[in-house]
Amino acid sequence: MLIALTGLVLLALIAATSYVVWTVRRSFPQVDGTLSVPGLTTRVEVVRDKWGVPQIYADNALDLFRAQGYVHAQDRFWEMDVRRHVTAGRLSEMFGPSTLKVDKLIRTMGWRKIAEQELERIDPETRRYLQAYAEGVNAYLDEREGAELGLEYTLLAMENGDYRPEPWTPADSLSWLKAMAWDLRANVTQEIDRALLTEKLSVDQIEQLYPPYPYGRHQPILSRGDVRGKRFDPEAPAPLRLPVGVRKQLAELSRELAKIPPLLGPNGTGIGSNSWVVSGALTTTGKPLLANDPHLAPKLPSIWYQMGLHCRKITGQCPFDVAGFTFSGVPGVIIGHNDKIAWGFTNLGADVSDLFLEKVRGDTYEYKGRQVSLEINQEIIKVAGQDDVLLTVRATKHGPLISDVSEEFRKAGAGAPLPESMREPRREYAVALSWTALKPSRTADAIFKLNTARNWTEFRAAAKLFAVPAQNMIYADTQGNIGYQMPGYLPLRNSGDGRWPVPGWVDSYEWKAAPVPFDQLPYALNPKEGYLVTANNAVIPPGYPYLITEDWDYGYRSQRITELLHQRLKENGNKVDAQALRDIQLDNRNPNAELLTPYLLRLRVDPFTREAQELLRHWDYTQPPESAAAAYFNAVWRQTLLLTFGDQMPKEVQPDGGDRWFEVVRGIIDEPDNPWWDDVRTPRRETRDDILRKAMRKARYELTRKLTKDPENWHWGRLHKMWLLNDTLGNSDDWLVKKLLNRGPYEVGGGESLVNATGWDAAKGYTTDWVPSMRMVVDLGNLDASTWINLTGASGHAYHGNYVDQAELWTRGEQLPWPFSEQAVRQAAENTLVLEPGPPLEGAVPG
Repeated sequence: MLIALTGLVLLALIAATSYVVWTVRRSFPQVDGTLSVPGLTTRVEVVRDKWGVPQIYADNALDLFRAQGYVHAQDRFWEMDVRRHVTAGRLSEMFGPSTLKVDKLIRTMGWRKIAEQELERIDPETRRYLQAYAEGVNAYLDEREGAELGLEYTLLAMENGDYRPEPWTPADSLSWLKAMAWDLRANVTQEIDRALLTEKLSVDQIEQLYPPYPYGRHQPILSRGDVRGKRFDPEAPAPLRLPVGVRKQLAELSRELAKIPPLLGPNGTGIGSNSWVVSGALTTTGKPLLANDPHLAPKLPSIWYQMGLHCRKITGQCPFDVAGFTFSGVPGVIIGHNDKIAWGFTNLGADVSDLFLEKVRGDTYEYKGRQVSLEINQEIIKVAGQDDVLLTVRATKHGPLISDVSEEFRKAGAGAPLPESMREPRREYAVALSWTALKPSRTADAIFKLNTARNWTEFRAAAKLFAVPAQNMIYADTQGNIGYQMPGYLPLRNSGDGRWPVPGWVDSYEWKAAPVPFDQLPYALNPKEGYLVTANNAVIPPGYPYLITEDWDYGYRSQRITELLHQRLKENGNKVDAQALRDIQLDNRNPNAELLTPYLLRLRVDPFTREAQELLRHWDYTQPPESAAAAYFNAVWRQTLLLTFGDQMPKEVQPDGGDRWFEVVRGIIDEPDNPWWDDVRTPRRETRDDILRKAMRKARYELTRKLTKDPENWHWGRLHKMWLLNDTLGNSDDWLVKKLLNRGPYEVGGGESLVNATGWDAAKGYTTDWVPSMRMVVDLGNLDASTWINLTGASGHAYHGNYVDQAELWTRGEQLPWPFSEQAVRQAAENTLVLEPGPPLEGAVPG
């Protein structure tokens, strides 16, 4: 009897397992053989390597983008579907009331409406490409439903069985560009933070926490250049040059600036990235090398999708021969190279948004002494399993009132300081958002013109259309040229520096009708240094006539990259190769540790703490995952910040430990009695050494609890872990769902504001919050010798072989060969899928 029962249980387990495996595999795409695709007019080939990376070959551009849409949907449709619901403020249709707050914010900003307006403004050719792409996605959707599209749809059906994906539209693709602009929105977070800090700090104290960019120690991207005759002259001497080694003068300048109250107030840290390009005069191949690694939050799947798009014959009607990193849901290649040029991006961090404080009364707001009617619209948000929600969206001439739907912005409105003449006791202000991404632009046109650019002139013409998000763009070509271009919609303000919210009831802070002209934006072609480095550092020395931002990254990464380039050049006969650039991308040296460690080693501490202190004695300041010293130093750094600054700051705005804090601590480290060192929660007045000693002791006990008692067995990677989480269902409370969709943890090295930028927030812990989302090195001497790596893998399907097959390689710092020529692609091929023309589509774009 027992044997029979055991057999039944075993059969049940086998059946259940088989069902799960069958369900999971139903969504795996066909990658070999032949498929008929409605809408195609010619035969298309999709050639995949062992990593599942597709290279598409077509006879005309429209079929090329139809195939791209089809292939994106094969591997990543769940991701695409979620993204378009995010950008349209419709997540609650899928996930119910838990996402209602996000939907309200997005609807209030109106991303989808802006995308629909852009669709009417872009080039007709771009519209055709977007339409063809949508046709390819929909051809795939017409074949499948439910679990056939992805495991996530099976899981979603358990909660929302009524959900069915809609057909894809061109506006769905354009909307995603708004989401990227929001992620890279520059200093709006800092603007908010400054206003929130007024709850506990004076304006003078707040200014001390935002020191000026250290031009004397960290060089900007361009060392020269100025606007001459209404055009930017890259050879003009900089209007103001600060000599190297002026730290004391800069510190004094910071203190003087802190005495000047800003006109208003809030802000935050933008997402970083590294990119640099080296002239052929300094490389072993005699041709340029270009490196890029954008820093974004770790997600599963990765935000990037590697792909090649190739016209079998390059003509005016089919001009594409391009490969690189794409966004699933958006046609074209975002970062990469074609057969003539290569390009990369880093976030510029430009101040392209302002918060306007508004005096709202009823359905009106005050402007220039009179009451003006608010613009009011009603939005209906559908919520799975519940009644629809009616949202009232209000806007002033400056933009939507985001304080209506965001507690953070509401607090910013209450806390922002105003000039004395404008203060009204106990007044709370509504907050409107002015942001360049809320104005229709032609960024979509820029993508396709960038993909087909053949030289520097055509590259700049494409960059001119790249409005949002404002970025740094680096360039190299097979002719040996290298360059830099700052593109983007850069607002011109009547007054103010964009650092604090401004009063909206006067016209003093208005944006002018037109932005900074493109011809007056900084650029450089073939600089005499022979290289260009961008890592969110300042673009140009002080004196440039327009405000780019006052909230740069502080240049620790860019300066380290520059130093490493010089070092490699000196060691190798003034030449570098592609491996040198890959090595630099993995640099783990912590410049903050170089500053602080000598002070920590001077302190006398108790014997238990001394065991940990000794780890720092002969440390080289690098942070590989196995480093015990790195684990202890970062724990000490975290405790130092919380003890020194956290005691005086509101809970919403605690020190995150980034390079701004490197600079803040640098400014007070030689002042042992500076008031910041005092812990205001204790009756005695602490000094620098008191705080550092306490931080060392607390860090010793913290790591003993988290890791082990023996400091020699501490590992930075065990503390600093990276999780790859499915963006939506991966946050479920159901452990089985998490197990099915998420991966990790991975022990990683690097750290906050290092070249190998695996960022973490000191206020929250050590978990990795953002990473190099991909890495690439392009060799313009031999494009087939280029290399790349994605954070996860090509597939968005859990348990597919390409779901996370690049993650371990990424963690180890490896890169994969990047075949580009058809010969190299065919040699690396593992699978070939032929897409044959199917029945014509009604209303399809002709071509």
